[in-house]
Amino acid sequence: YYLSIDLSLDSLMELRSSLNSTMKLDETDGGISVNDLLMKAAAAAMKTVPAANASWMENFIRVYDSVDINVVVGNGSSLYAPVIRDAGRRGLKALSDDVAAATVVVEGEEGSDPTTVPGFGDVGTFTMVNLGMFGVKSAAPIIREPQACALALGVIENRIVPNDDAESEEIYKESVMMTATLSCDHRVVDGAVGAQWLSAFKNHVENPVTLLL
Repeated sequence: YYLSIDLSLDSLMELRSSLNSTMKLDETDGGISVNDLLMKAAAAAMKTVPAANASWMENFIRVYDSVDINVVVGNGSSLYAPVIRDAGRRGLKALSDDVAAATVVVEGEEGSDPTTVPGFGDVGTFTMVNLGMFGVKSAAPIIREPQACALALGVIENRIVPNDDAESEEIYKESVMMTATLSCDHRVVDGAVGAQWLSAFKNHVENPVTLLL
């Protein structure tokens, strides 16, 4: 089954800008990306709702302590999902460097096989795919067995939303938004757990200072 939620990225974009401004970045280093922050938010949500970080093992359900995320990188026919290990315990810069290294492998020499690189053929505990670069607003990702959940992220766009600022005279405001969709294996993650996970994910995304704790 599938659950979708809209996310405000205003605070997350501000945090990203602040973090990158404090780092000495060269021309080839894009710093921490929005996708890196969203991956960290997904790992933090797994800590809040650990029942989602699990697998169906036929006769029992295995719950994992480490959050190992398969992050889809590349484009077209060259899509791969290398594992970013222990995303819950590691810092944002370390995760960002791992994703950047995986992207370099995918965009490497023509004819090379990324699946021979450690981590590219492994299955983690969760999968995340960002389709926003293709202008896709939302998608229902296929779950990679034996994982129980997969998350798809849509395009980042400005939307007009109700203004929650009690001191403002404006009824509406412009906000940077994204739609996220979680696919769940009901044998492992029922509707209540899936909803709790998305709620935790939304909280971490919209209060991103929690990702630094």
